[in-house]
Amino acid sequence: MMPALSPQQLQVACTKLSSAGLIRLVSEIDDHGAIPPRALACTLTDLTRDQIRQATEQADALGLLDRSHSGLGLTPAGGDLADLYDATARWARRNNYPASVCDFAGRIRHTFALLGEAAANPRPTEGEADAELGRVHRLLAEWVCTHQPPQIRGDHGVAA
Repeated sequence: MMPALSPQQLQVACTKLSSAGLIRLVSEIDDHGAIPPRALACTLTDLTRDQIRQATEQADALGLLDRSHSGLGLTPAGGDLADLYDATARWARRNNYPASVCDFAGRIRHTFALLGEAAANPRPTEGEADAELGRVHRLLAEWVCTHQPPQIRGDHGVAA
């Protein structure tokens, strides 16, 4: 059985993993394969060079990137995070969250914010949407517990 995250750990994880640049970087590599380092700016045209640098540094700190001769690929942790992002975006699309029209990264960021708020102020679950959101919560907790070493998870949250 996977250990549960404390509300503080969940909030910190949601914050750390909801950077728009990180979401774009991980999703782009997952969808299209390794990116040559010099091609990042051409590939992630909606991000500034600073956002790309920050996303790459954050992904490195979280152990998400595999640097090989073909470029930046994903480690198993990165691939699993991409799967978590996909599951989160699917939940948000099915439930028109935060709105019927929203981009992929926005759906993930808003849903992670909702999970962080729910951790701080738990309420009874009602209906299928809440049950599905609970599944996303479990996937997030599983990712943190599986891929972040104890010294990073810590007693007070995930540090990056």
